[in-house]
Amino acid sequence: MAGRLVYTAIASLDGYLTDEQGSYDWSAPDEEVHAFVNALERTVGTQLLGRRTYGEMTYWDTAGHEPEQSAASREFAELWRASDKVVFSRTLDGVSAPRTRLEREFDPAAVREWKAAATADLAIGGPTLAALALAAGLVDECRLFLNPTTVGAGLPAFPRAPRLSLTLREERRFAGGVVYLRYGVNDVSSEGR
Repeated sequence: MAGRLVYTAIASLDGYLTDEQGSYDWSAPDEEVHAFVNALERTVGTQLLGRRTYGEMTYWDTAGHEPEQSAASREFAELWRASDKVVFSRTLDGVSAPRTRLEREFDPAAVREWKAAATADLAIGGPTLAALALAAGLVDECRLFLNPTTVGAGLPAFPRAPRLSLTLREERRFAGGVVYLRYGVNDVSSEGR
């Protein structure tokens, strides 16, 4: 069984992961959405991360022990620590988290081999890294959590991504107004870059 490569983004309705100041406080999932994210994360064995995303996610290396944290947050921390991580960066001196290794370059052939050998899914985190994987035809699914807010500008969920042919496979509405959309990636075109 080969693993799928999945890109998940929590975005504003107008397609941004952060606003112009880099803030994403508006995207913090409520307990219902977080529990759903956790269910998706249970299928992931390896996280592929860009430098910035890795920096943000290191919080989960030690989180989950605080009594004020929700059950979903505690579970996510456990899932995060149980997964392998590959960080792609030319500028980081090293990585310190367990189960984490550093790669200097994004090598599509290597990622293709990891997918073929995987017994669980691989998740790609960070829109810049995801754009490279999308352009190489490596991403099997895109999962979007659209929040009921617009931010006008910032970091887009799909920067420099190629034109994609997608098939909607699942949709779900949450009580707080978040909408989840799961798309299969059918085809990648060099048009629209």
